[in-house]
Amino acid sequence: MKNTFSVRLIIFLILNFGALGIGGILQGEGPFSEWYQNLNIAPWTPPGWVFGAAWTSIMICYSIYLAYQFKQIKTGFIILFLIQFVLNISWNPVFFHYHLIDTALIIISCLTLVIAQYILGYKKQMGNKTLLLLPYFIWLCIATSLNAYALLNN
Repeated sequence: MKNTFSVRLIIFLILNFGALGIGGILQGEGPFSEWYQNLNIAPWTPPGWVFGAAWTSIMICYSIYLAYQFKQIKTGFIILFLIQFVLNISWNPVFFHYHLIDTALIIISCLTLVIAQYILGYKKQMGNKTLLLLPYFIWLCIATSLNAYALLNN
């Protein structure tokens, strides 16, 4: 199979949206659960539809970034991707299914640090393509604040 940008992009889109799908399945009822509905959530929590739109945009940008970065992939980059993959999948069930708000905060904080590492560690190699990671990083900062608020106020 020819190693073209389009093929790499499709592979990363499948992997990244697959991770979201797995996380969604493992979360159970998620934000529709009685547990979540009774949580004291942050006043800046966006409406539900924003989460779907945000994650769709984020995963498209992230997949494009990874497809470009693929030519320069080294072992450290693969490890970083795998850590991101596991953290991304695990947050949903830890928060929504197991109700471990404190553990979920650790997970999402680590995920934020992983994306920050992509930004800082590969900026020189990736140049302006690093901007593709900003939606992910910004969203994770918001999501981390929402998780922290839930921890502190429940």
